[in-house]
Amino acid sequence: MPIPVTTVLGKVVRRAALARGGGSAFPGLFVERLDPSYVRRVLATLPRGVVVVSGTNGKTTTTKIVVDLLESQGLRVFTNRTGSNFVRGVAAALLGAVDVRGHLPADIAVLELDEAHAVHFVKEIAPRYCLLLNVMRDQLDRFGEIDHTARMLQSIARATTEAVVVNRDDPRLGAQVFAEGITGPTLRSYGTSAALSASFPSDDNLYGGSEGAPHPAPATYVDDTQLDSVEGDRAEISYAGGSHSAHLMLTGVYNVLNATAAIALTRAVLGGDLREPQMLEALSKVRPAFGRGETLQIDGQTCAMVLVKNPAGFRLALSSYDPADTATMIAINDNYADGRDMSWLWDVDFASLRAGGVTTVAGVRAYDMALRLRYDDVPVGVVTPDPERAVEEFLRSTTGQDKRIYCTYTAMLAIRKVLGTKGALDKVVA
Repeated sequence: MPIPVTTVLGKVVRRAALARGGGSAFPGLFVERLDPSYVRRVLATLPRGVVVVSGTNGKTTTTKIVVDLLESQGLRVFTNRTGSNFVRGVAAALLGAVDVRGHLPADIAVLELDEAHAVHFVKEIAPRYCLLLNVMRDQLDRFGEIDHTARMLQSIARATTEAVVVNRDDPRLGAQVFAEGITGPTLRSYGTSAALSASFPSDDNLYGGSEGAPHPAPATYVDDTQLDSVEGDRAEISYAGGSHSAHLMLTGVYNVLNATAAIALTRAVLGGDLREPQMLEALSKVRPAFGRGETLQIDGQTCAMVLVKNPAGFRLALSSYDPADTATMIAINDNYADGRDMSWLWDVDFASLRAGGVTTVAGVRAYDMALRLRYDDVPVGVVTPDPERAVEEFLRSTTGQDKRIYCTYTAMLAIRKVLGTKGALDKVVA
């Protein structure tokens, strides 16, 4: 089917879906069924090709940082901003970006993709660059064990044509066996200094403390970007033989590592044309991505949403914030987008929440979460399955306190809708 015909029909469906308050992925599903080659043909027109960002933790935030850094270099960037990271989410985002003739006004696409869907995506559209973040237990009902996830990411790397950027500290991605068989693209790496390795445990070391020195990149990796230190909102990141200071608006130690990954990828894309001052200035202005550490002011107090979806990510989130004088809410759903298997909650250490307790526990799995907290001697207040009703009560009962809400993906969507009526949050439309 001609691109303009698919575009017009898709835009009609998108407009109708938005008018009815529908989800961002439905118009993409319509286009997938109507014209299966549509996404491939539109993206093939981009002069700098496609970047794929994948891995278990940090895809949405890292993708946002990459987009901001590339735009600081004068590039026009297309991306799937909502974090809808299936192929249909990409198709839906395209419908919002192309004109009626199907022309995409961009130089490069930076796409966050779910690990399993990325494997199918790269068979149709070979990315020019990819960034692979980590392999952790997440949605075991979909992916099985993490060695299978690592093999999926290796398939993405093998399909990439120009440069692959890999987290060298991940015990699976940083292993020589992972690099074997990736013969086409240039291999690059990023990671942390030995001093910071204990702050970023792998899935294998959730309770093991420090892993010792981080993995050196395999000899086949030609370039490395390293996070050397973090102090407050300031980070030292080294590459190309020098150390560079960066100020960050992003909160959470995990986001500093995401920023390091984004710098590594930006350097791979720009090469010798990189304008470093503009890149570091843009990094200092990056705000949290959709639902990932977004904050707003409610009656003079800060309220932050923190997305959690696996044990390592939840542990890093808890370690990144001081619970003193902060009211805490946890909302856990087990819908398909969250993952059905919530057994991973038993691998998270909640001891840091003992002193202040958890004011509200909500979501489909609220009672499971409350039981888990009891086993770590964490006091629990209200327990209710309804996230929207729960957040309203949470806000009323914690007047005068800063607030932090840890939530799974679909719970975050419901809570974000309520919080959007209380203060300013960025409106994100596919």
